Amino acid sequence: MLIYYRFNNFCSFNCESEFSMSAPTGKVKKRFPDNYVETAEGFDLLKSAIIVGENAGGKSNFINSLKYLKSLFVTNSQVKSVRPYVNAASLNDEKNPVQKFEMCFKSDNGKAYVYHLHLNASGVVYEELQTLKKRNAAALSLFKAEKQRDGAWLVHVKEENGLSKRADKFLSEDSIGLLVSKFALLGDRDALAVVEWMTEKLYPESLTSDMNGDVIRQDADIRILEDEKYLEIFRMVDYSICGIELDKEKPYSKTMIIRKGENGNCFKRELQMDSTGVREFFAWAVHIFRVVYENKVVFADEMDRVLNPILSDRVIAFVNGAEHNGQFIFSTHNVLHLDLKTYMKEQIYFVTKNREQLTSEMYSLSDFPEVRYETTKIYEFYMKGILGGTAFE
Repeated sequence: MLIYYRFNNFCSFNCESEFSMSAPTGKVKKRFPDNYVETAEGFDLLKSAIIVGENAGGKSNFINSLKYLKSLFVTNSQVKSVRPYVNAASLNDEKNPVQKFEMCFKSDNGKAYVYHLHLNASGVVYEELQTLKKRNAAALSLFKAEKQRDGAWLVHVKEENGLSKRADKFLSEDSIGLLVSKFALLGDRDALAVVEWMTEKLYPESLTSDMNGDVIRQDADIRILEDEKYLEIFRMVDYSICGIELDKEKPYSKTMIIRKGENGNCFKRELQMDSTGVREFFAWAVHIFRVVYENKVVFADEMDRVLNPILSDRVIAFVNGAEHNGQFIFSTHNVLHLDLKTYMKEQIYFVTKNREQLTSEMYSLSDFPEVRYETTKIYEFYMKGILGGTAFE
């Protein structure tokens, strides 16, 4: 499960931004017993969160930063900052600005890891993997590689298992692939756990224009679409739906949706002929399945365009009410989500853009101590621009 994510100098973000899934300490947790998961290591982690903000404020850039970081683990290509993803202001201020990423998460092996990666246009300038035994405990470095001004690498590896010499060799040879990925190929268990989590657990997602054209994703989705538990989720969009006839060649267009009318008669309709909301939720329901039944960490961009307030409540109630170790985070324009009867303040994030500098900032509702749980109309504060994240700024 994700504990926190920090990043800097990515697209519209040019200062360190943090997104945390740690539940608050104190009595407030008793009001929301279903909203978090307790761990033996003391990390009480939230099951869901929302990101609210104006159009072009930076919500998609935040999720794209996660996509970009994950791609470095998936593609095994040259690792360096890509100019379109570097903040424009930093390009003007610095000759070769550095992008920074820091991911802290709890792996399936029971360990909590902190992974650091710093990049510039030349390649990796800093990479470190740490482990945390307990919440608030000091992090233990497993390996660290830092590029010096003269181009030489300063490398530290915790144990003498041959990785230190291999790290020197890897770093001197080329900039293809991450060091943690290379250690994973050598069988290092901690590196394997990190690579597996980044590639298999983290899902920063958005709908593509042609779902049927994504063959790799389609094959992975079919197994879920065939599961009876998937139908339970999909039916949230329309409870007259009683079944699907899956088309494995074109699941996101040719699949037949079966409904039962009040008279008990059934009728079928091709998914591509159904409403936009049904078509898009058909895809998003796959990711909700991944959260609840596969313990994935899903970031859903622009999901609010298919979630009306009633459907939103159903989805969040389903995610929070089930026992699992997944997490569901989605961006939204729906101010009705600003409800402290459903969410803790730590579950509500805002993204706002400075109109003069055109830079984005991310922060949590928990940063506003004056906002109390007894205040029931948080959305009014937001619409008036008091909380930021609106076009009024």
